[in-house]
Amino acid sequence: VQLQASGGGLVQAGESLRLSCVVFGTIFSIREMGWYRQAPGKQRELVADMTSGGGSNYADSVEGRFTISKDNAKNTVYLQMNSLKPEDTAVYYCNLDLLGPRGLYNYWGQGTLVTVSS
Repeated sequence: VQLQASGGGLVQAGESLRLSCVVFGTIFSIREMGWYRQAPGKQRELVADMTSGGGSNYADSVEGRFTISKDNAKNTVYLQMNSLKPEDTAVYYCNLDLLGPRGLYNYWGQGTLVTVSS
């Protein structure tokens, strides 16, 4: 199983991006899921997560601007990012708990760079 994150890019402040994290391989379901980010010189931080029950949680800095979601049919997790700010600049990573034929395992995507100019 592999995760492929995409959708990052260079945007101006106030614009939007949608990140995608596609699961390649045989799985039964996406359970817990989250998006993290790491800015230069800073530790990786949780941006948003969603439980298998559908409850979501957001960092205070992105509350009201970012939305985490998934499409089970496409085995894809999304992070819709609106009203982007320069401080949102970071490499964004998806992290998923996947239930597959071998059990429940945790996976990281490779990261996608988001750069927001002022």
